[in-house]
Amino acid sequence: MKTLSQPTLILSLLSLLLLLFLLAQFPPPAQAKFSRLGVHRPRSPTQARRQPDDDDVESDFVTFYYNQTLDHFNYRPESYTTFRQRYIVNVKHWGGGGATTNAPILVYFGLEGRIEHALENIGFLTENAPHFKALLLYIEHRYYGESVPFGSWEKASRNAASLGYLTSAQAMADYAAVILHVKRTHSAGNSPVIVVGGSYGGMLASWFRLKYPHIALGALASSAPILYFDGVKPGGGYYSIVSKDFKEASESCYKTIRKSWVEIERVASKRNGLSILSKKFKTCSRLRRTFDLKDYLDSLYSEAAQYDEPPDYPVGIVCSAIDGAPNDDVLGQIFAGVVAYMGDSSCYDVASDSAPPAPSASAWSWQMCSELVFPIGHDGGDDTMFPPAPFDLKSFTKICRSRFGIVPQPHWVTTFYGGHDLKLALHRFASNIIFSNGLRDPYSSGGINEFNA
Repeated sequence: MKTLSQPTLILSLLSLLLLLFLLAQFPPPAQAKFSRLGVHRPRSPTQARRQPDDDDVESDFVTFYYNQTLDHFNYRPESYTTFRQRYIVNVKHWGGGGATTNAPILVYFGLEGRIEHALENIGFLTENAPHFKALLLYIEHRYYGESVPFGSWEKASRNAASLGYLTSAQAMADYAAVILHVKRTHSAGNSPVIVVGGSYGGMLASWFRLKYPHIALGALASSAPILYFDGVKPGGGYYSIVSKDFKEASESCYKTIRKSWVEIERVASKRNGLSILSKKFKTCSRLRRTFDLKDYLDSLYSEAAQYDEPPDYPVGIVCSAIDGAPNDDVLGQIFAGVVAYMGDSSCYDVASDSAPPAPSASAWSWQMCSELVFPIGHDGGDDTMFPPAPFDLKSFTKICRSRFGIVPQPHWVTTFYGGHDLKLALHRFASNIIFSNGLRDPYSSGGINEFNA
């Protein structure tokens, strides 16, 4: 059997993975909101993804736990505290790690959620494992899922000191340690490693290739908005693409949504206006402010655009319902879109503070308040269906101070990973990184879309 040279293998592997990755979409954000980036289960029944067969998952995937170091960058005694980090291995098609087999290891970087969601949603790794005789490795991100330091989320999240170990740099050091551990335990010292991720995980994959080139020979970063930080790209691009997606689906739908924001405020200004809106939108509790309703609709439209993929195409579902409702009632049309997307329900939980945030949402909020400051907002103008609401760092800082007692560091990402003049930096210091973006994906506005960038 002919053995491919390592450079040829890497090029072949990355090229094929790119084609398949472009067919997959990863998972919406706005001003002063803590929206999720990554592959997480959507709220809408129309977007429930295919679940894997439980027997197949149990037979092909094996779960392990690695005693991970809490703090990779200090030498205080408490830094050597460990926690159990979960990782999952699939060796069904593994060709071995010997010098003659050259079988690669494909590593999926966990993001802001439980790692088993990757098994449910990411099919291209298992589909390509037989071709490359690859070992598949999925690593859960610290502070998410079961990989929580200090023994419990309550202890891990008790204050800024305990949350301070939740950083992208610490997470990548975790990944490096687990990869090297798996290579040792599988006698895979000669196996090339390709790291893969989408959204936040794609950001980590590209940064990992820059920071750990001795471990990862290539990276595939899908929908990785690494250029949003520090004003490298304008934050208004996200909502421009959401608007563009809706306008392409139906211009009348786009115009109805654009008109609806003023109509919401007009109705709210009436006597008992908030009660009227609550009844109109069947909210589970009475609206106390129009912000909650508008924020709910904002997230719904953003999520529909983020997941606008076959077979459902949720943007089309929303617009068909809006266009199909009587056009003499703008808010009735908007509510029809809500029902079409969310499903028929006795009531809709619109209030933004109706329930405490889940641990994963709180962890992600910490990351956005500390280092991952996404300045995404509504810039307004003729090319958007949203009212003007630009990102306000002062307001965002106030929220972060109130919630965590910290001040965001909006310049840290570009200082530590780069961003300004990134094309030059990648040309000088990086290779074998593929950035893939679907142009209907709102996050493509913060990604690298230029060939050979």
